[in-house]
Amino acid sequence: MRRPAKKPFVKRQEEELHKINGRINSPEVRVVFEGEEPRVMATADAIAMADEQDLDLVEISPNATPPVCKIMDYKKFLYNQKRKQKELKAKQSKIVLKEIRFGPNTDDHDFNFKLAHAKKFLEEGSKLKAYVFFRGRTIVFKDRGEILLLKFAQELADLGTVEQMPKLEGKRMIIMINPKKNK
Repeated sequence: MRRPAKKPFVKRQEEELHKINGRINSPEVRVVFEGEEPRVMATADAIAMADEQDLDLVEISPNATPPVCKIMDYKKFLYNQKRKQKELKAKQSKIVLKEIRFGPNTDDHDFNFKLAHAKKFLEEGSKLKAYVFFRGRTIVFKDRGEILLLKFAQELADLGTVEQMPKLEGKRMIIMINPKKNK
């Protein structure tokens, strides 16, 4: 059985964000210069001026009358824009949610062990979700679960702030704690 022929590789052209040089279809443009007043001139004259400087005429504001253009190196302009977007993306921080589970009859040793982990998570800047899981008939110990979570929040008061007080959702009693901002 024969395979179907592969399609030839076609380089995908990026849709340009700005009109440049010959793609500007307005008869007149307002050309902005650095350190000078903007001038209104014929598009052909502006393109010729850009060619003399080995640069491009780029349409900045197409909705203005006449459209506003600037003489610049378009490839360098695109490169700088991409670099700025990449820097902004790198500065964004993702919020990580860490969970800690208790039972209504959690002992002191286990509580302290989980408290140490919670402190580490909050110091890293993660958001914390602590919950008491009630299995079977342990649901009658709701008050123990609430006391346990309030004690937990009190121990973490110096590292985090309580976003949501203990709240029963089904078989879980949940408390949310946000890390405090370091100055």
